[in-house]
Amino acid sequence: FPTELLLKAQSVSLVFLDVDGVFTDGGLYLDGQGESIKRFHTLDGMGLQLLKEAGVTVVVITGRDSAPLRQRLTALGLERAFFGIKDKCVVAEQVLREMGQDWSHAAAMGDDWPDLPVLRRCALAVAPPLAQAEVSAVAHHTTQAAGGAGAVRELCDLLLMASGHYATLLHEAAQ
Repeated sequence: FPTELLLKAQSVSLVFLDVDGVFTDGGLYLDGQGESIKRFHTLDGMGLQLLKEAGVTVVVITGRDSAPLRQRLTALGLERAFFGIKDKCVVAEQVLREMGQDWSHAAAMGDDWPDLPVLRRCALAVAPPLAQAEVSAVAHHTTQAAGGAGAVRELCDLLLMASGHYATLLHEAAQ
């Protein structure tokens, strides 16, 4: 990662994540009964586990809700998740207040207009490559990996490198 990006990411201790287009490829898969089916990438899950080990708080704020999403977040141990949210900034500000943090310690990843207010305020704004143009315009970094294909892991790796935890966690995993 470029030095200036690592410097922006150094102070991050809290990450806000959207779901569709970030955790997933953004497609809506429906089964025969009209129930939503989601595809998640295991690399993203591992990255989030590593962030937790490094002491970074992950908060999911999504405009949608589904049983598969709730199951995945529970399996990952992500306890801070907000579903069916129209104004993501209000929720993000509430979380920041509860944690005694401010926007200078926050990163966010989103791909569409509802994510813009949060992305604009964060110290580090990240977008997947298929994000809407307006989102890409405010992003400090666009991931190489697409949403649902490792984009979240790329953000996790960036934050781990910036915080100095990457090498230690990699060494521990290789033992």
